[in-house]
Amino acid sequence: MRDVAPPPPTAPPAPGGLADSVFDTAAVQPTRPVLARRPDAASSGWDEVTAAELRDEVVGVAKGLIASGISPGHRVAIMARTRYEWTVVCYALWAVGAEVVPIYPTSSRDQVEWILRDAACVAVLVEDEQAVMTVGSVCASLPRLRHVWQLDSGALEELAARGEFIPLATVDSLRRIVLPDSTAVVAYTSGTSGRPLGCALSHRGLASVCDTLLAGWGRTTAPSGEQGSVLAFLPFSHVYGLMIQALCLRGGLLMGHEPELSGAALATALQSFRPTYFYAVPSVFEKIYKNFLRTAQQSGRGALFERAAETARDFAAACERQRLGEGPGPGFDLRLQHALYERTVYRRLRGALGGRARRATSGGSPLNRDLSLFYEGIGIYVHDGYGLTETSGGITMQPLGREKSGTVGQALPGTDIRVAEDGEILVRGPSMFQGYVGDAPASRAALHGGWLATGDIGRLDPEGYLTITGRKKDVIITSGGKTVAPAALEHRLRMHPLIHQAVVVGDNRPCVGALITLDPDFLAHWRAALTLQSDTPSREAREENALREEIARAVAAANSAVSRPESIRVFRVLPEPFDVASGLLTPSMKLRRDLIVRTYAFEIDAMYQARSRAGRVRVPDESSAWDDADNVFR
Repeated sequence: MRDVAPPPPTAPPAPGGLADSVFDTAAVQPTRPVLARRPDAASSGWDEVTAAELRDEVVGVAKGLIASGISPGHRVAIMARTRYEWTVVCYALWAVGAEVVPIYPTSSRDQVEWILRDAACVAVLVEDEQAVMTVGSVCASLPRLRHVWQLDSGALEELAARGEFIPLATVDSLRRIVLPDSTAVVAYTSGTSGRPLGCALSHRGLASVCDTLLAGWGRTTAPSGEQGSVLAFLPFSHVYGLMIQALCLRGGLLMGHEPELSGAALATALQSFRPTYFYAVPSVFEKIYKNFLRTAQQSGRGALFERAAETARDFAAACERQRLGEGPGPGFDLRLQHALYERTVYRRLRGALGGRARRATSGGSPLNRDLSLFYEGIGIYVHDGYGLTETSGGITMQPLGREKSGTVGQALPGTDIRVAEDGEILVRGPSMFQGYVGDAPASRAALHGGWLATGDIGRLDPEGYLTITGRKKDVIITSGGKTVAPAALEHRLRMHPLIHQAVVVGDNRPCVGALITLDPDFLAHWRAALTLQSDTPSREAREENALREEIARAVAAANSAVSRPESIRVFRVLPEPFDVASGLLTPSMKLRRDLIVRTYAFEIDAMYQARSRAGRVRVPDESSAWDDADNVFR
């Protein structure tokens, strides 16, 4: 019989509201650093904020909110990037019993109007003048909206000055009447199809996830005796970011904020802040890997990196088999190779993330198994977890000492998971949402006998590890009746360094196809490294042919993991990536598939029509296993 790791302890239910953690820490450890902020955007240094200092700032803003007429149950929106002020305002609102309504700062005018009206917000805090103008353009349709505060214009100082006459006892009285089942957040879903729905999340729901994770996994955030630290850069407008914020402040971790999501800004912040624990979404882990590869190739060490990466994956896979009782572990030769690359490669790769992180968490969508093994092999184990807005964040995690890459782990203590006959994942537990604001029919439709229908499809293995295979509504049925879940193919395509995004299509079509966008940074590097002798335009044509063949090889590699009827037979490379500004990505970086299919209907029709013509384009020999394919570039 295999040894089974003991289940992590179940955290006891926490009384009161989420704001209590700020006040409790300040009372017990007033000098403990809890937040870190940079004096200005150009600074590489970080100033630590103690628990007492944070409490005092939260109290000052809370007094200003009370003086402005904000009362328990009022909904106040925060429309800003991940920055220090977001956390202060959030906890001040919770301290007075108000409900936080996060809005992505990149939201369109219509999205902002919909959320502010649907949630009946009485106030909104925005980041800059542009956001003020956006809110101002819809104020006429929002009779309940009374205040618009701008963070860049000193909103926190203005509120603190306005509330100076409010006694501290008033804040304490309001904070103490916040019940665990009071609504803390109205978090709007990403809205990949239709209007986003406002999920009402309770203080208890958010706290239960954080406390369970801290009880079972909190010790992994830093070496023994050190304070854990986390760099927050994903949007607090998403439940994943909110969960990380609450987890840090409940667990006494030092949290820094990085509002800029560009690769250069994140790299600089990681180098200066040096977190002990890293969290991100799969696209960030993919981008970091591609940056490693591009940098190695540019320095003439591409072959070395690829050998080191292969060794890392092999080493991690052998370690995984050992901890699951399925193998003896890495052999002598593999351990020797791994030790060599540890000195020459892996240590430097970890240094790009600050050098101190040895564990990380991925969420938002499943992480590719090969990518997970790569990070484990270089010394950073990535816990791939699963959760939804409706579950207040995480509901699974990898059991310590029994981690299994390619899955999202097992259900958290106190949470139950089962898979319906049609493959849909159903969950129930203490972190479930209270319902969709103003939409009782949708709330009833999501719950079946106390079980939340997640809309995701997957499978549970005999040991309770959950594997996500896609979204139920994304399943493709070809005209021949073949059912295809696109997620696995898309993940494999994105592993190629040139491919940035992939959308698999084929509903009611004769075969599966794909829309592909290219990674701009890696494409520029690839073009620069291409050695072609001739002048333009002949060189351009040969370069285009080489690119076409490279993408065809990536498609062939992705197809190697599926049956022939499930394989991609046609594809088109689009000239521009999908982005939030065009509306083709949600602010949480998820594909708006329905809109993408409608937007590129002409291109989709064209690639299928090209396939039906007699003159087909042959793909390289490596992809002969899936016969002919048309690779049409726009």
